[in-house]
Amino acid sequence: MVEIERKFLVKNHAFEAQAYDKKRIVQGFLNTDKKRVVRVRIIGDRAFITVKGPSNSSGTSRFEWEKEIAVEDAQNLLKLCLPYPIYKTRYFVKKGKHLFEVDCFENENAGLIVAEIELETENSAFEKPDWLGKEVTGDVRYYNSMLSNNPYQKW
Repeated sequence: MVEIERKFLVKNHAFEAQAYDKKRIVQGFLNTDKKRVVRVRIIGDRAFITVKGPSNSSGTSRFEWEKEIAVEDAQNLLKLCLPYPIYKTRYFVKKGKHLFEVDCFENENAGLIVAEIELETENSAFEKPDWLGKEVTGDVRYYNSMLSNNPYQKW
């Protein structure tokens, strides 16, 4: 399974009025090695464990394996995770035929708002909403695993 996504900073909160749903997310990392990241995530009333491989040179594609697990298991695994768990609210915004997931980070990463879009190919065209800002695809500082190690407010 290969995940192809692009990541952007967000200029303002106009996306909130366009969102059809939002969910609270808590996630932690058991491993943040460049070759393999292991994440535990609770999103709403569901939980997942995810393994991600290294990104390609542009940062748009990487191997991703994910499995749903019991929320209680995820809560226990979060206790074993590295410092600075990620807390955020994710907004779901449809634009054309694509879905933007807009993350508003909290706690140590407060002030950071990032939008991601998953694509079929690296060069797939998509409509860009007015609130979409600078592209940060491939900038490792914005990977959640890196934000866990080096929170936004410490930059």
